[in-house]
Amino acid sequence: MTRYFRPGLILGVALLASSVARAQSQNRPPIGGFGSANGAMIFYVAHGAPGACGPGCSDWIAAEGAVQWDSYKRLLAILDRQAGRKLPVVINIKGQSNLNVATSMGRILRDRGIDAAIGATEVDACGDKSEADCFALKRPGGPLDAKEKATDLICDFACVLMLSGGVHRSLPPGSRVVLSGMTIQNRLAPNVSTEQRESLTSIFTEQFRRYLGEMGIDHEMLDVAVRNAGGGRYVEVPASEWERLKLTTQAQP
Repeated sequence: MTRYFRPGLILGVALLASSVARAQSQNRPPIGGFGSANGAMIFYVAHGAPGACGPGCSDWIAAEGAVQWDSYKRLLAILDRQAGRKLPVVINIKGQSNLNVATSMGRILRDRGIDAAIGATEVDACGDKSEADCFALKRPGGPLDAKEKATDLICDFACVLMLSGGVHRSLPPGSRVVLSGMTIQNRLAPNVSTEQRESLTSIFTEQFRRYLGEMGIDHEMLDVAVRNAGGGRYVEVPASEWERLKLTTQAQP
């Protein structure tokens, strides 16, 4: 049986990535039901011109917003609706995200044989609409005519974890990989003791190390993130290192 969550995600406790990318506007309604946060990740099918998402690719699944506790359910739902098509997932994470769930979503992508890329999806019909109206268009899941914007994008650690699950992985020129600190937070209770925080951070870090190894990513990627835990520090991984660290894969013919 496939298992997306590993032991350690207990009583709502999770490891969160400090926000690097621009957060979603708080004017956007929650995507889920009760308890769903504003700005949570939304998924929809986008359709573009031939080659819009790579050679021979004109359709993709856009994943945009913050990874929240229930985001994996919506990823599974949209993949199940594709009638066997393995559309690539184009990731655009914005806001503070749950690293445990990002890992689970990466495993889902790998188990389903899905490619992943970083990119912003611009829906044609949203050009003259408010954010709320655009959200209403995207919420049913598409397909929507769109194009990819491949510049000025930031991939944080949550983004790295989700991207790592892609069978083939790509980061467009002009995007940036920026790793920040990680914090423990309990969704169900406001306080986590220092002792518990240190213990859980150690447990989660080891889980992420195993996960990245299984996905074929060099452990150095995690080491950089761990060294920058706390204090609001950020480290950028230069594009020249992406392939060496196995974050990106060779383009497929």
